[in-house]
Order: sequence, then structure tokens, then C-alpha cells
Amino acid sequence: MTTDEDGSHRARGDPYALALRAGHGPVYLRLADGGRIPMPVHRWYAHPTVADESVLNRCVGPVLDVGCGPGRLCRALLSRGVFALGVDVTPRAAAHTIALGGIALCRSVFDRLPAEGGWQTVLLIDGNIGIGGDPRALLHRCVQLTAPAGVLLVEVDPDDVEELCTAWFEDIHGHEGPPFRWARLGAPALHGIAEDLALGVTDRWRHGHRCFLALGRQDSTPGRPR
Repeated sequence: MTTDEDGSHRARGDPYALALRAGHGPVYLRLADGGRIPMPVHRWYAHPTVADESVLNRCVGPVLDVGCGPGRLCRALLSRGVFALGVDVTPRAAAHTIALGGIALCRSVFDRLPAEGGWQTVLLIDGNIGIGGDPRALLHRCVQLTAPAGVLLVEVDPDDVEELCTAWFEDIHGHEGPPFRWARLGAPALHGIAEDLALGVTDRWRHGHRCFLALGRQDSTPGRPR
């Protein structure tokens, strides 16, 4: 596990890393088409919201929180007595999770992870369905991590959107971080990808402007309806 103490010039200058260090924004996700989405950094450090609680209430341990950020969800689960591990590629995010009482690895979801195939719940919250810019590959990987009867809890865009793009983080002055591949998906697009991966939607709910789906493996036993 890496716990970089702002060890590189690139980390020191990255608007996202700086926002994590401060615990607040403003910091924006800038899309290649010119769109700019404000990142709710303050919410990531706050107590779970009512919408977050609706996710936590559906979690069965052990839980893997993919793209955990400062770890508010996995820390809340631990406080409930539910084992949860966060993973995040940003060293400062993983370090914050640990410093605040959570358990985290600084690692990509596509790297080797503990207990592969044994997680009862895998979380892709706060837009993390966009990780890597290839939702199909990401969901396929999460299926590999999940136990046969486990579920994926995914937050999707409230709009009907399917966008694969290049993005970067940007501060209020227009200073840019390094570009990366990203994706935005609404519920209809996620439905289509899930069906291709033999995943069924077992639950769907909203809180305010936030929209969530639960995905599980479809029963593929011969002779039984799908």
C-alpha cells in the first residue's frame, strides 16, 4: 500500500489532490466537450447523507468500496460492524481513509485485490462507474470480485446519458491536472451493459437528484426463465 506524502511534483500540482488535502473544493471535472462538473469534495468528508444511508442500508458484508475517496462509506460501514475495504488509485485518498479510521488500499480495481470472488457487495458510488472510461470492462471486473450471490450497487447519472470521454480535474483558476479516460452513464445505458454481462437489475431507487441501481447475476440454470 502506498501512502504518498505529496511526494511528487505532479501530486502537489494536481487540483484533485490539492482539494483532497484541503478537504473541500472548488474542484471540477472538465470534460473534453467543454462541460464542467463540480466535485462535491465537502460531501466526501462529511457524515453520510440520507442518499448515502440508502446505499449503506443495502450493503451486506464484506463490502468493497471501489474509488473510495476519503472513505466516508467504508468508514460508516465499519462503524456499523460491517467489514468494508476501500480501494483508490489516489494515494492521498487512501491515506485519508486510513487516518480517519477506515481500511483502504492504494490500488486500481484492475489490480490484484484481496478475496477476489468473495465480496458480497461491491460499491461504485459517486460516479465511479466512470472509472477507466470503459463501463463494460469495469463491470466485468467487479463481477469477478463479487461472490456468486453478491450485488453491485451502482450510482448512475440522473440523466439519460452514455458518454465515453477524456477528462481532467481543474481548479477555479483553470489549472489542470493530468487527463484520464472517464465515462458517464444513465440508468438506460447501464441496463444495456448489465444485460450483456448477464446481470439483472434487482433494485432501483432515487434520493433527490441521485440515482442508484443494484445489479446481481441472472440465473442462467438451463431450463429456467431468465
